[in-house]
Amino acid sequence: MTSCKDDDPIVDPPEEVITDLVYTLSPLSGDPVTLSFSDPDGDGGNAPTISGGTLSANTTYTGSIVLTNASETPAEDITAEIQEEDEEHQFFFSASSGLNATVAYGDQDADGNPVGLSSTVTTGDASSGTMTVTLRHEPNKNGTDVASGDITNAGGETDIEVTFDITIQ
Repeated sequence: MTSCKDDDPIVDPPEEVITDLVYTLSPLSGDPVTLSFSDPDGDGGNAPTISGGTLSANTTYTGSIVLTNASETPAEDITAEIQEEDEEHQFFFSASSGLNATVAYGDQDADGNPVGLSSTVTTGDASSGTMTVTLRHEPNKNGTDVASGDITNAGGETDIEVTFDITIQ
């Protein structure tokens, strides 16, 4: 009788490949605004396509993020993977100083920490600027101010970071 020994190395699953990010902002009444990023050939190829948007002043929007990997056929829904691994992920939203908008988290992981696949965006008076959306993998969710959306002490690795041009009118 012989025994077999498995000498194959243990391989960590590969990081998410994200080619597309769509951030849909829906007001209570009126048409939704879609912010989108698409880079189907990945880093180093053609420049990505980024579409910002125009938001109404003094309005609250419900936000939802969808992530995909369009380099596969059919495109892979990465959003489901982020939901399954929500304790290992957190989105961060940063408005430039000229943009009169704030973002609040609308979802939590099993430990009660924010995730950011859903959010609430509240606009103030007319302004313009940028909003940067960053997804961190394995952030320190217990870091100082991380739960309130401050990326400064989050650590972890950036899975995707996109800056959208926004006008509030």
